[in-house]
Amino acid sequence: MYYHANPYPGTIINKPNGLNVYAGVPKDYTGEDVTPENFLAALKGDRRAVKKKNPKVITSGGNDTIFIYLADHGGSGIFTFPNSTLHAHDFIETIKEMARDNKFSKMVIYMESCHSGSMFTKLPNDLHVYAVTAARADESSYACYFDIKRETFLSDEFSALWMCYMEANDLDNKTFRDQFSYLQEEMTKSHSGRFGDMKMGEHPISEFVNNTPRRVRDETRAQRFALTHLTSNHEVPFKILEHRIRTETHTGRRQRLKRKHEALRQAKAQIEGTVEAISQQFGFKHDDLDEDYCKMDLRALKSVAEHFKATCFDWDKEESFTHFHIASSHMHVFACLCAHGVAAERIIEVITKVSRKR
Repeated sequence: MYYHANPYPGTIINKPNGLNVYAGVPKDYTGEDVTPENFLAALKGDRRAVKKKNPKVITSGGNDTIFIYLADHGGSGIFTFPNSTLHAHDFIETIKEMARDNKFSKMVIYMESCHSGSMFTKLPNDLHVYAVTAARADESSYACYFDIKRETFLSDEFSALWMCYMEANDLDNKTFRDQFSYLQEEMTKSHSGRFGDMKMGEHPISEFVNNTPRRVRDETRAQRFALTHLTSNHEVPFKILEHRIRTETHTGRRQRLKRKHEALRQAKAQIEGTVEAISQQFGFKHDDLDEDYCKMDLRALKSVAEHFKATCFDWDKEESFTHFHIASSHMHVFACLCAHGVAAERIIEVITKVSRKR
């Protein structure tokens, strides 16, 4: 919110000329406290596992409903937090544990990230949990609303649409199935997916989310709604830099931006070359691997992803975090190898071998 690049300190908007969506919102976890470990511990009410003073956790029981919305970058079987990674294995196991411990009656999860469908292919359909994703397991999600002054994208196709639907409709009379049908009709780039208990789709949205006041519904319906600047999230870092280069009038700063763009291009080529070399060690070309995410061993994929991150580069570090936009688009190679029955130990061995050569 107060990041030095924000020309409007203290203000965050999620659509053109929108209201400040940050002011007045409770913030129980911020900065370095926003980690996968704290998220999962808070979700299941494990106060002792939270690495934070006086943590607030969900003290839910068998009669409670839980709604979760997550938005960030992602890859096959992974969803990123600011400085670390949430793995599909850990998320699904936490949900199963909560179900066994009677921590909820119903749960709905909305996730916005590239390859977000891969996070829920192993979500059981008998836990009263329903997940909706911005993209299939094998595709990017899309950013939207590029703001020239802020030099960034304000939202994404999936989130802008589902939030607009919430604001424009009487949620007492709309179900999650209704909203999913709307997403299928309106999304033109990525393809929303749904997982888990399909019977949950018949529940009114207002069972999980407070209904929108009539005044807001009327105002939202009266506005013209059109998504602009739809851009694959894998291309976002390049598009932002290219805009900054075009608009920078200072020669020295423009040259520094050009060097940064070239360094990013080279990093992209290096990551693609590394992943290609790894897949060839198994007799595959990068683009030849078939994807069957339902066959993934999520525990094995977690081990492989962590080793790839630590061995080839560290996408958790701030100076190289942008590289994750690139690397995440290639994580499907490891997911496919795991789905084909290749042992995690063998994949890790090859990753180590290739990284030493490069």
